[in-house]
Amino acid sequence: MLNLAPEPKSPQALHRVTLHGPADAARTVLLVHGFGTDQTIWHDLLPLLDPALRVITYDQAGCGQCDPSVFVQHHYLNLHGFAKDLATLAQSLDLRDAILVGHSFGAMVGVLAALQVPACFSRLALIGASPRYLDDGDYHGGFQEQDIEQVYRMAMANYSGWADAYAPVAVGQANGPDLAERFARSLKAIPPERALTILCAILQSDHRQSLPQLKQPVRILQTQRDSLVPLPVAEYMARTLPHAELRLLDAQGHLPHLTAPDQVAAALRDFLH
Repeated sequence: MLNLAPEPKSPQALHRVTLHGPADAARTVLLVHGFGTDQTIWHDLLPLLDPALRVITYDQAGCGQCDPSVFVQHHYLNLHGFAKDLATLAQSLDLRDAILVGHSFGAMVGVLAALQVPACFSRLALIGASPRYLDDGDYHGGFQEQDIEQVYRMAMANYSGWADAYAPVAVGQANGPDLAERFARSLKAIPPERALTILCAILQSDHRQSLPQLKQPVRILQTQRDSLVPLPVAEYMARTLPHAELRLLDAQGHLPHLTAPDQVAAALRDFLH
């Protein structure tokens, strides 16, 4: 009897991998988006990168056009599930010495994945990254327990309303309502139950112990004022990662690749070569 079961999809198909630039480029860059967004968040940055680069974008589990079958909730109660996806994807793409650029939770997913498959990535650029959001003694993560509990209550009670309120804070008030509305639409495109699972995985994370293990060179990009990731977090990461440098951007908000892509491109230019 013939087996008519469909062929399993490749990681590239499941995560809607998109390739930009020449396939035979000498250097490959992999972009990992953050919470509330998908690979389209890189739209304004991509034209500013060197056209000689091969750039790869994809949608993380539960986001964008990623196959819905990927998001099995109990696999994504922490960041390790997302990191496993990225490591598997990097291997399926046969990456060697690629450069990883990650934003926010995508940055920490990148760190964890690079620890799993170090040969795939030669260096990492981390935008608005945080290993832990909750304050802990001398560590100033930016949130206290009551802050996180309030986020959960508001998001669970009215996710759409929470997204509308959260977006201007994340984007930065100085960057105007249009970009905040764009980010709010991106947030609300994610089914609330998936978004809440990812949000919990992020806010409950603590990956400070992983930082000293990363041997690749790292460039940390941090805006002058970020309501979600304060400057002391970026400074902590620069001290704790073995081979890291901190670059401050003359910008505000948590999504500089959306609000100030020219500055992000300039800060990455020499690092990508």
